[in-house]
Amino acid sequence: MFDVTAMGELLIDFTPCGTSAGGRALFEQNPGGAPANVLVAVSRLGLKGAFIGKVGKDMHGEMLKETLEADDIDVSGLVVDPNYFTTLAFVQLKDGERDFAFARKPGADTQITVDEVELDVVHNTYIFHFGSLSLTDEPSRSATFYAIEEARDAGAIISYDPNYRAPLWKDERTAKIFMRDVIPYVDIMKISDEETRLLTGVDDPMEAAEKLLDQGVKCVVVTLGAGGATMCTKNFTVQADTVKREVVDTTGAGDSFWGGMLAQFAKYRVKPDSITEAQAKQFINFANTVAGLTVEKRGAIPAIPDLEAVEKELKQD
Repeated sequence: MFDVTAMGELLIDFTPCGTSAGGRALFEQNPGGAPANVLVAVSRLGLKGAFIGKVGKDMHGEMLKETLEADDIDVSGLVVDPNYFTTLAFVQLKDGERDFAFARKPGADTQITVDEVELDVVHNTYIFHFGSLSLTDEPSRSATFYAIEEARDAGAIISYDPNYRAPLWKDERTAKIFMRDVIPYVDIMKISDEETRLLTGVDDPMEAAEKLLDQGVKCVVVTLGAGGATMCTKNFTVQADTVKREVVDTTGAGDSFWGGMLAQFAKYRVKPDSITEAQAKQFINFANTVAGLTVEKRGAIPAIPDLEAVEKELKQD
């Protein structure tokens, strides 16, 4: 059985890397995509991950497949399609924060179909994780809903990270509809303070978490950037601060945080509706450390730490 299976976008982040002799911006080809980032974190933290998605049969798609394989992630659910080009994201950094421009009209990640979902993987995973970027277009939207239902019926914990990227949606109204439609299927969910209104109609993160719990989510984790993170269940609320870091690049920070969180749930075989307050504190501190180490390096996947680095950091605290 896989500890975590993730479905969604696998793409190239072209990250700023200085300027040429002529003064033009240079970009570095970095593997990325939120679900893939989560899985790399899970794998480097010592657990077994599997990926479901689609890339193009091109130089970028081959590189991405090789990247997952190098981290011992199962790619039996990864489709390599000659009919579509691998999605590209160009990242602009300003004071360590990101802005994105996408080449995705359509990108291969949006073209996975229901028939291409690898059910042998979906039916054999402890946690099934997905994000909202696979909900922006058909046929990936239907394929994602199908995989969620199949994983849930097989007994998997359903994890959701509504990673909102406005340029990829027709409009905000459409984003709200589809990003909210999946919530009743979800057991554990991560939201940032920037996404609370979009998902719940309220601005206050704690009020938003309560609304999500009322909709059936068992465990809501609110990330607050430099302010740390808060975990909310029906039984308790736990908050943990982050350690101050020298931020180089925040790309992948939220994904590595969530990979650290899911790795803890999977390692200890904890269910979101039975987690204790002590476990919550432990899990958040662990995930914060994973994310903290990630922002100290450039790129998403290349920056994600391994278990040894995380444990060393935790021992120093």
